[in-house]
Amino acid sequence: MWESRKLPGLKQRPPILLEAFHFMVDAQAVAALTFEFRDMSDGQTLKSLELIRMLLEYSPDPFSREQFTPGHITCSGLVFAPDARRILIVYHRRLGRWLLPGGHVEPSDDTIDAAASREVLEETGVSVANGRFAGADVHGIPAKRHEPYHLHHDLLFRFRAEAEAFTCSEESRAVAWCAPEEFDRYAIPDKRTPGVGSQRLTIAYETIPLRSIPVLRPSLPPRPACE
Repeated sequence: MWESRKLPGLKQRPPILLEAFHFMVDAQAVAALTFEFRDMSDGQTLKSLELIRMLLEYSPDPFSREQFTPGHITCSGLVFAPDARRILIVYHRRLGRWLLPGGHVEPSDDTIDAAASREVLEETGVSVANGRFAGADVHGIPAKRHEPYHLHHDLLFRFRAEAEAFTCSEESRAVAWCAPEEFDRYAIPDKRTPGVGSQRLTIAYETIPLRSIPVLRPSLPPRPACE
C-alpha cells in the first residue's frame, strides 16, 4: 500500500508498470490458433473469436491482467476424466458458482495451452495431457475493490486428466467430477444461455453438450469436496 500525494492519508495500491512484464506467449500464434475452430453454426463462439482476434491485433498488452479496457486474454480447461465420461468443475469462492478451471496468463507461460494446463493444476491439482483448442467465450467480470468491470476473452482447451485425484486451491471452495446426468445437480444449464458460447464435443463415442464458460446459479456445492 502507498499514500496518495494528492490526497494525504488515502491509502492506495502502488501503480502497476505494465512494461515491466514480458509475456512469452506469442499473440500471433494465439490468433492463428483461433482459426482452428470449425463449427460455423456456433455464432456466439465465432463472435467471441472475432473479438479475441481484435484484442490480439490492436492491444499492446492483451495478456496483462492489469489491462481493463476492454479486458484481457484468459484461458480455461475442459478436462475429461480418464474414463472420458465426466468433466472437471470447480466451485469459485468469490463468484459463488461452479465453473470450469482456468484463469489468467502468466509471463512465464510459453504457450496459451500451457497457461490453461497450469491453471487446471493450480486450481485442482489435476495433471492433464493432450491439450486441444476447443472454443472461446468473451464474458464480463464484475468490479471488485481496485478492479473495474472488464471483459475476459477466454480461450477453451480440451484436456484428458492423467488421474482422478484432486485438491482444492485458495480460489476453489470445492472440486468435482461432473457427468452429463449431474448437470442439473450442479446447476449447469441445459439450454443455451445468452452471452455464453456452446460446444458439442465428441469423446469416447459420446457427444456431451457443454457451455464453454457456464454461467451458473449461485448455490452451495452439492457435496463438500474440499471445504
